[in-house]
Amino acid sequence: MTPIRRIPTAVALSLGLLAAGGCGDVNAALQQLSEARRISADLAVQFTRSADAANRAVMADTDEQSVAFAHEAEQATQAVQMDVSTLKPMLGGSHYATEARLLQEFEERFAKYHELDLTILGLAVENTNLKAQRLSFGAAQTEVDAFQHALESLAPQSPPDAVRVEALVAGAVASVREIQVLQAPHIAEAGDAAMARIEQRMTTEQSAARNALAKLASLNRPTLRPQLAAATAALDRFTAVNSQILALSHRNTNVRSLALSLDQKRPLTTACEETLRALQDALAKRGVTTGK
Repeated sequence: MTPIRRIPTAVALSLGLLAAGGCGDVNAALQQLSEARRISADLAVQFTRSADAANRAVMADTDEQSVAFAHEAEQATQAVQMDVSTLKPMLGGSHYATEARLLQEFEERFAKYHELDLTILGLAVENTNLKAQRLSFGAAQTEVDAFQHALESLAPQSPPDAVRVEALVAGAVASVREIQVLQAPHIAEAGDAAMARIEQRMTTEQSAARNALAKLASLNRPTLRPQLAAATAALDRFTAVNSQILALSHRNTNVRSLALSLDQKRPLTTACEETLRALQDALAKRGVTTGK
């Protein structure tokens, strides 16, 4: 008796396809499946590119870098949306019901992701914390140095009241330096209440510095007037710069964009990535069929 030979599954599938619709249908189905796999792979790549570029925009330390990375993230986002639009009709048949459901799930999750990402990138490119930091290290430092230089030149000219003048000068300089020191924690702070406490300390120190200048002026020494005028002008400029720093710091765009990236964006990114992996796995396991 002749033994029965089993036909391999792949061969049986091909024979069934040939019988059902001919080689043309098989080739078309194979091509569609291959293209769907390619696009889903590109979709995953573009999503990763978008997420990475957005993260770099948040972490960038210059305006130019932030803007460049934000632009790269938006370009990748557009590529993601284009891939979804291309893939959707390819998965429209009943044969791809699972894959179509996964693509729809990704699209919904990506919409939430993209909405948040637009907020994050908008904050990141403002760079208000970085700008405040640059002012603190730049213009503010210049005016504090000018203030100190003007006051310290008073001491050699004031023998009758040398001890008092030196004490007032030291107190005024220490107060202004303390304001400068407080700028850094204010820039890094995320909470309004903590910022308000820092600003109250700044106000106290500024009052102390101006009181010291007023007491020096009350000595009514003509030789002190030019240096006192220079110190007062430097303090006025420093106060104006400090106000700019506080305003930028209150915007807190770098701190806020980083917090949103870590707290809210991360789970949305993970959810999108999981859905894309499931879509790719489903397409990888998919066999060719004519749908009959």
